[in-house]
Amino acid sequence: MDGDGHRIRCVPSPALLLANRSSDEPEGLADYRARGGYDGLAIAQEKGPAWLRDQVAASGLRGRGGAAFPTIRKWQLAADAAGTEKYIVANGGEHEPGSNKDRYLVEHHPHAVVEGLALAGLATGATKGYLYLIEDMRGPRASAEMALGEANEAGLLPFPIAIHCGPTTYVAGEETAALNAIEGEPAKPRKKPPFPGEAGLFGKPTTVNNTETLAHVAWIARNSGAAFAAIGTEDSKGTLLFTLGDQVEKPGVYELPFGATYRELIEGCGGGLKHGRTVRAILPAMSAAFLDGAHLDVPIAYETLQPLGTSPGCGGVRIVDETTDVVALTLEIAEFFMKEQCGKCPPCRMETNQFVHILKAVQAGKGPGYDAKMSKLATFSRKKGDCSLIEMAAAPVISALSCFADDFAKAAGPAPKDS
Repeated sequence: MDGDGHRIRCVPSPALLLANRSSDEPEGLADYRARGGYDGLAIAQEKGPAWLRDQVAASGLRGRGGAAFPTIRKWQLAADAAGTEKYIVANGGEHEPGSNKDRYLVEHHPHAVVEGLALAGLATGATKGYLYLIEDMRGPRASAEMALGEANEAGLLPFPIAIHCGPTTYVAGEETAALNAIEGEPAKPRKKPPFPGEAGLFGKPTTVNNTETLAHVAWIARNSGAAFAAIGTEDSKGTLLFTLGDQVEKPGVYELPFGATYRELIEGCGGGLKHGRTVRAILPAMSAAFLDGAHLDVPIAYETLQPLGTSPGCGGVRIVDETTDVVALTLEIAEFFMKEQCGKCPPCRMETNQFVHILKAVQAGKGPGYDAKMSKLATFSRKKGDCSLIEMAAAPVISALSCFADDFAKAAGPAPKDS
């Protein structure tokens, strides 16, 4: 308990992905197999693709890249598609500031991702797989190459798996942008439909899953979908990886079950904020909406955070304390999305550029009216791009206007007097 009687927990119950190890080196094949690694693949090869899909359906697993799309729906789309040539892609194209969980997972536990990739390919009828990373991921790439080499030498892989590294841009992590990058095209999102499960890589049915999602699949195949569904909450199953930055005493990547709280994450895992500071608000991920600090003890789950206007996102947590300049922080986020939008869709270019322009006017003390302008802009632009970056860019900015209304009003100052 802390001084206010809140329950603090820093050890997940149970740990599914981040196995306790004495070494910080990448987990090799021998160590992974010693804890049951590749047993799930052997079971699935014996029982068949339909059995594996049933297990994932029973697990309630959702994508861990931020969108939380039900995994089985992606799998079933590709499995039902006609054709004998299909692909599976593990998406590790992580480029969101504050999130480090995919890099960490691939670098330290590469075999869990490789086994999950093989399983997803088996479930969807894939004939080739790709592990998609970003060009600056030297450590994760080296670990993945080691794991693939070991798995190939042991004869464990049911189909060829290659590594492809995309450009170091945010939008290159979007699933269809990743497919374009693998094809040698500019890493820009495609218009959907068709969805990748219908026509993806090289026009063939393709399943794209986040690397954390696939590591969970390896656990599910070994332990059953029912065992996974027993962890978490009614609508949010299993565990989630979180990244805590330098604002806390013990920054790093942590695993907690859904139903844990941000207080448990920040105080129990992260050791609390440095210098004895207090949490004023939380940004669960850069592409999510701010959560007021009064909600530190709300269980982390899709069904509990959605009514509060936000989501767990990819778990890259940023913390607002009493020293944070929230207008500057909001501008920093807006500038990131302005820089990282690919330029393909005019509404996205307009929204991201105008957010920055209006926020700079707030910083310059040019008076009220900024909130109505940005809200109108976000409403007009909603769902008008080929990917969801429009919504991602709007969520933190628009939520900041209400969460920190007094800060913005103070920065903007009074209306200019008529000359």
